[in-house]
Amino acid sequence: MIDRSKLQNSFEFVVTAGARARQLLAGSTPRVAVGEHKKTTVAQQEVITRQVERIDREESGN
Repeated sequence: MIDRSKLQNSFEFVVTAGARARQLLAGSTPRVAVGEHKKTTVAQQEVITRQVERIDREESGN
């Protein structure tokens, strides 16, 4: 279970983890130990440990 009580913005966490879960489902390499967890849980763990972060579209040049 991911403890989101310490996050400043739960909405941003959910959106970022959802986007990362889609990447993992498409075949991206996980950045944390997977074990027997589902890809959605792995994505949440990556976001909470700051292995992945949200990038604004303006910063990425798109």
